[in-house]
Amino acid sequence: MSQIRRQSIISTVFVYAGFFIGFINTYLFTRHGSPFTPSQYGLTGIFIAVGNLMFAFANMGMISVIYKFYPYYNDNLPKKKNDLLTWALILSLVGFAFVILAGIIFKDLVIRKFGAHSPEFVQYYFWVFPFGLSLLLYSIFEVFAWNIRKSIFTTFLRELLFRLLTTILIFLLSFKLINSFDLFIKLYALTYGVVAAVLLIYLVSKKELYLTFTVSRVTKKFYKKIISLASLIYVGGTVLMIAQFIDTLVIMSVLGTTSAGIYTLGSVVAGLVQAPQRGAIAASIPILSKAWKDKDYNKISLIYQRSGINLLIASLGIFVVVWLNYTDAVTTFGLKPQYLESQWIFFFLGMARIIDLGTGVNAQIIGTSVFWRFELISGIILFMLITPLSYLLVKHFGIIGAGYSNVISFTIYNFIRIIFLQRKFKMHPFSYKTLYSIIIAIVCFYACYYTFISFHGFLAMVLKSSVFIVLYGGAIIYFDLTPDALPIIDSIKKRTKRIIK
Repeated sequence: MSQIRRQSIISTVFVYAGFFIGFINTYLFTRHGSPFTPSQYGLTGIFIAVGNLMFAFANMGMISVIYKFYPYYNDNLPKKKNDLLTWALILSLVGFAFVILAGIIFKDLVIRKFGAHSPEFVQYYFWVFPFGLSLLLYSIFEVFAWNIRKSIFTTFLRELLFRLLTTILIFLLSFKLINSFDLFIKLYALTYGVVAAVLLIYLVSKKELYLTFTVSRVTKKFYKKIISLASLIYVGGTVLMIAQFIDTLVIMSVLGTTSAGIYTLGSVVAGLVQAPQRGAIAASIPILSKAWKDKDYNKISLIYQRSGINLLIASLGIFVVVWLNYTDAVTTFGLKPQYLESQWIFFFLGMARIIDLGTGVNAQIIGTSVFWRFELISGIILFMLITPLSYLLVKHFGIIGAGYSNVISFTIYNFIRIIFLQRKFKMHPFSYKTLYSIIIAIVCFYACYYTFISFHGFLAMVLKSSVFIVLYGGAIIYFDLTPDALPIIDSIKKRTKRIIK
């Protein structure tokens, strides 16, 4: 657990540093006097949504194959004869070729569906393809790097470098070194290509990445299982990815890119709540894969419970801090007034993220187990829930309908997976500490809310946040709600002493 804790903490630091840069970018996109309209800001969010869907359709299930079978390849083959990455790249590139073909064939359909409300997306339709290809390549290199314990560096690249490149482009346009949004969005489409290239160069320089076209004995032994896993995970992963981004596509189609821009802001801020999960996933996947291989069920159960309470505590704390300050942040930092509509988008998306994080790394536990086929089933259930709900609720309630659909769908989705793991392995992520954490977060929220109800502005934001963190953090430590709190504090003390000396 100490290895997961260390990598998770450092990765989470990078994630939040990335979010800090991301919020600077968001401010530059949405402030008064910004050269970007809400519609243009929304287009950047659409690039991310559609790029992720292209990645889902093109990866052919290879991401899951790498983190499921890497321990077998690594234990039985020298690096230069490990052909797992080679076949993953080849099959994924073939998959992307089919994505390009489908994009050409169905272009007229895209124009009919999105042309009326989202003409900017139609205009830059083909520029999404290099963005999607770059994301695909980076993701393959990333999951390979996770298995060789390089998750901290990959987190830096995904969370920090990508956003810094976006910051540079924003400044270039703001200072008219780029003379048009047209050039901005075309360069934006290439940013993930830079990130993927950096990771590729890093892996090659560390002599960790080799390509071989000789079929290894491990591939010969496991190819039937690999094909079976890839096929089912591909379908399940694609369905799950569509479910995650369907709300943005529905809003873009029904309401247009301006509404998509407002929704993007709420979604970006809600991403803060989900941030701790990213570091936990990157750190836990290789250890879970090894634990399943070694049949170390106690370790898996421990990771499940620890991840559940730790991620719940973190997500609740982040959600409350943001919710206490949301309106003040929009007005104090001078964002355009229409972005106030994103407040309740954040609330419901944030609640959905808390539900998702509070159930621990259940997706990774299932995905690395022999019951990985259940990922397909649960993904299809989520898709069947969120797709019609998003369309019907957005049509009826507007953009807030997408928030409603997320809460309903992810609650049912995670409930099903909790029941599955409980019945199959007698594992669950909850304890009395789960309830205590929720109660403490609610009590601390209302204490801060009513204490500072008449205070507004930047100073009020600082005071509310500081008081809540002290109360909430103190209560978590006092009631000993997580066994990882004290080791983290001790680690910080030791590092501080070293710096002082």
